[in-house]
Amino acid sequence: MKTAHDLVTAAKARIHEVDVENAEAAIHDADVLIDVREADEFHAGHIPGAINIPRGLLEFKLSNDPGLSARDRKLVLYCKNSGRSALSACSLQEMGYLQVLSIEGGFEAWSAAGKAVASPQLPAFD
Repeated sequence: MKTAHDLVTAAKARIHEVDVENAEAAIHDADVLIDVREADEFHAGHIPGAINIPRGLLEFKLSNDPGLSARDRKLVLYCKNSGRSALSACSLQEMGYLQVLSIEGGFEAWSAAGKAVASPQLPAFD
């Protein structure tokens, strides 16, 4: 029986990952940066410019959104530490997406490297 770790390891063997040092250039060249974490994780802080499509909805959202369904779009994915984004990238490749990258180490590696993080600002209620 396979574990989640086994599935992630197998997915990482089939996808392309970009390290944090080269992630900004990959994001700049991408058509879409997708955060596959859950909404609460995204709202706590995310990479600037990312859209949030949780892992469980990703294939459905990309299939049904004309702006995201083109298989030649350059996609960069990330999650907390790159497990969910690896599984997501593998799935999207199986769907025929040709240019999918996952950020190695995910948001944890990004923020640990001191890269920019966007956080929603709550209005003041004075």
